Amino acid sequence: MALLSFLLFTGFVAFYATYKLRRDKLNTKDGYFLGGRSLTGIIIAGSLLLTNISTEHLVGMNGSSYRNGAIIIAWEVTSALALIIGALYFAPKYLKMGLTTIPEFLEKRFDGLTRTFVALLLIISFVATLLPIVLYTGALNIESIFEISDLLHVSQSQGIKITVLIVGSLGAVYAIFGGLKMVAYTDTINGFGLLVAGLLVPILALLSIGNGNLIQGLGEVFTNSPEKFNVISSESGIGVGARAAILPFEVLFTGLMVNQIYFWTMHQSIIQRVLGAVNLKEAQKGLLFTGLLKILVPLIIVLPGLIGFYYFGESLYDNPDNVYPELVKKVMPLWLTGFFVAVMMGAILSTFNSALNSAATVFSLGIYKRYISKKATDNKLVNIGKWTSLILAVFAISIAPFVANAPDGLYQLLQQLNGIFFIPIASVVAAGFLFPRVSAFGAKIGLGFGLLFYVIMYYLIEVDLHFVHIWGIEFFLNIVVMHIASLVKPNTDRFVIKNAEVLNLQPWKYTKPFSVFLVLFTVILYFVLGNI
Repeated sequence: MALLSFLLFTGFVAFYATYKLRRDKLNTKDGYFLGGRSLTGIIIAGSLLLTNISTEHLVGMNGSSYRNGAIIIAWEVTSALALIIGALYFAPKYLKMGLTTIPEFLEKRFDGLTRTFVALLLIISFVATLLPIVLYTGALNIESIFEISDLLHVSQSQGIKITVLIVGSLGAVYAIFGGLKMVAYTDTINGFGLLVAGLLVPILALLSIGNGNLIQGLGEVFTNSPEKFNVISSESGIGVGARAAILPFEVLFTGLMVNQIYFWTMHQSIIQRVLGAVNLKEAQKGLLFTGLLKILVPLIIVLPGLIGFYYFGESLYDNPDNVYPELVKKVMPLWLTGFFVAVMMGAILSTFNSALNSAATVFSLGIYKRYISKKATDNKLVNIGKWTSLILAVFAISIAPFVANAPDGLYQLLQQLNGIFFIPIASVVAAGFLFPRVSAFGAKIGLGFGLLFYVIMYYLIEVDLHFVHIWGIEFFLNIVVMHIASLVKPNTDRFVIKNAEVLNLQPWKYTKPFSVFLVLFTVILYFVLGNI
């Protein structure tokens, strides 16, 4: 039954996406890389959610909440604020320019070399951090639930490597042959499946703990360890012990929001869905619907970890990334595990596919067409994109097994590594929009300074600051350095955003009211859970 439910759901997703794509032209630049600029709000929201939520969240964040409590929730609920900024400020500008990639904006604003530097950084960040960790956490989950190593009579590490190879290969096939629209359609179905399956885990666990009463079960878990439900950390982000802190509360006001704004409004794998919107109205809907989902998603990626502490105590303290798979095996009926693993597979494939598609887009349009073949046809660019996806997939599959045994959990490792790439790019994109005096020379100096600053401060000097505080300092200093460098080589022309007249730019009439609702929801959530 488990195998049958796995095959049925996986087969349905593949059939549905293939059926929806039967008339689409995937041999054109917009058709392959942007889904033909035809994505609607619901499709964008479903795809954004599943591109973001993968097994590094299910495994990593639940492992972190098991060990450290609900303070980890900040990574999720503050996303809503960044998505509001994306809907109100960035989406109208991106769609007005008719962009295909974020590096394309940097060429319009600065120069081609700035675009190339950022394109290379994005590709390296995909291969070195996101793709391997997504594959490894997915393989760990599937291995733990289905016990692949026992089925194949191999060691656990070999079982994980085999699972990485299979999942990575499947993801590459989806990304290579279907383009962005295939990814978006499969994301929507898998996103619904993830909400259902993800909610089933805490619901079934709480019903079991409360003898059929959900509220009583939640009360039991709360009574067992009420301190773990507090979302405001008492850790210090400055001084001795700051480097080992998980998420001090004060970082919400320094580097965390910089990271969130970058990820949700500038990161290629995320914003590519917005760039593929049929019009501004649907792009804003998609971003704001995602904001609502991100506030609710801790029920799936934080609460199970707290329930895990009720069940397992501190027995898995040294192996927090095993908590979620063990909880699933404990509470999920056998016949449902196939459906659950199919959804997990979908979550892995979604993030993996999205990163591959984005990297292929950035390389094909930003590097290949610019430096290798300026007269390349759309069909040629699509083929180059497919080869790029294949090569990057092979790299990611090769690297994935080496990310095991991260001392603070896999999610924390991912965030620490992201700082190398995210903040320098964020500062350059922000300067492009907000600071007209920053020149192309200043932008390149800022990129280089940002990369070196984070690596030196966090990995070489090992300063006693939480890494998110370092993000905030780095962002501020990057802006200062770019302004100083721009005095040496100032701008010669003033950048003006021109309407490419690609899409209807009529905004969604509920954008501002919905934004106010999300802000109030976030503040109230912190006020209530911060007083526990």
